[in-house]
Amino acid sequence: MAELRFIIRDMEAKKPQSICIKYYFGKDTLLYATRLKVLPIHWDPEKYRVKNTKYCIEKDDLNENLQDIENAINKYIIQSVKDGFIVNKEKLKHFLDIHFGKKQENKAVKNLHEFFQQFIDQNETRFNENSGKIIGYRAKLEYKRTFSTLKKFESEKEINLDFEDITLDFYSDFVAYLQNLDLATNTIGRHIINLKAVLNSATEKGINKNLMFKQAKFKALTEESFSVALDESELEILHKHDFSNSSRLEKTRDLFLIGAWTGLRFSDLTRIKKEYIKNDILTLKQQKTGGVVAIPMLPIFKEIWDKYNGEIPLDISVQKFNENLKDVCKAAKINSVVEKIITKGGKRKIDQKEKWELIGSHTARRSFATNMYKSGFPTVSLMQITGHKTESAFLKYIKVTPEEHAKLLKKHWEKYSKPEKEEK
Repeated sequence: MAELRFIIRDMEAKKPQSICIKYYFGKDTLLYATRLKVLPIHWDPEKYRVKNTKYCIEKDDLNENLQDIENAINKYIIQSVKDGFIVNKEKLKHFLDIHFGKKQENKAVKNLHEFFQQFIDQNETRFNENSGKIIGYRAKLEYKRTFSTLKKFESEKEINLDFEDITLDFYSDFVAYLQNLDLATNTIGRHIINLKAVLNSATEKGINKNLMFKQAKFKALTEESFSVALDESELEILHKHDFSNSSRLEKTRDLFLIGAWTGLRFSDLTRIKKEYIKNDILTLKQQKTGGVVAIPMLPIFKEIWDKYNGEIPLDISVQKFNENLKDVCKAAKINSVVEKIITKGGKRKIDQKEKWELIGSHTARRSFATNMYKSGFPTVSLMQITGHKTESAFLKYIKVTPEEHAKLLKKHWEKYSKPEKEEK
């Protein structure tokens, strides 16, 4: 009887291992390595899945991908039986090679619609070429939304697009259509980026010959995303606020403050262990980039660490954390009015919000970078923690007003001009 399992070949390894498909055909067995990888300590050999552990940030994506693979195999086998074919080791391997993009399916893609759908289908097992990681659920959903939006555009215009129709005239019409939907500039830009990714893939495979999408004018519209940071006085308000009547809010506040005084992403914040701290220095390998950061335990971080005896509250999802955080900041009256400026439908709009409404998990990291910069901490050293590759990208990331820049310049001038005055 045929049986499917997912296994790790070396459960003693200390580095991430490939997750393999093991399929039994009676006495015969197919062992097929996927491009999915996981640390053996995070693997459940009895359930054939990644453990439900907070220390594996990609567990949900990995398990979703494994389920997608299992569903695809079962669907293929059921259809083969219906068609009167017997699936053996060689045929299943051939199917998996096509499924994972190692081989081209004999069936030729005829048009843009068919290729776009194939691209979306293959996203279930596609890897990001830059990061080497599986494409996340959100990215997969965005491609589906772009395809759906493109088809609605065709329906409204009563046209049927193919590769040769993707011209600069199409681009102008499509962007105008998206603006009429009252979409934000960055949302429009994301649709263009997704479309260009599909066209690039079709071009690389020799299916698309039209290169108009590579023209400079065929560009993804963008504007700086709106975000906020808390200054040191606001962080102190949070620090001093009494949340003793709510353990939920107190733990959320404390975790946020650790983030605001370390600059760690939420995915790293929830992985801090006692063994990562020596001589009041936190050394940790970042989940997203793989880079190692060393961060001193600043006073508030150390105070909270000691409060929990090194067992800080980590077991919470980012969604729940963000919900709690808004309650925390609202209760602490972080309620100064902020003007949120955004371009929607091609028109600049101003929306007034109380600051607590705009605060999320990433605000902690942005607050750290902003406050350290304002205190005079070297930009190059800060970039080692934030992961920014260029100073220009870092300066866009932080939230420093023109008035604050003027004060920094004045402070710098007073500091370095004082010795000259004394000499005179």
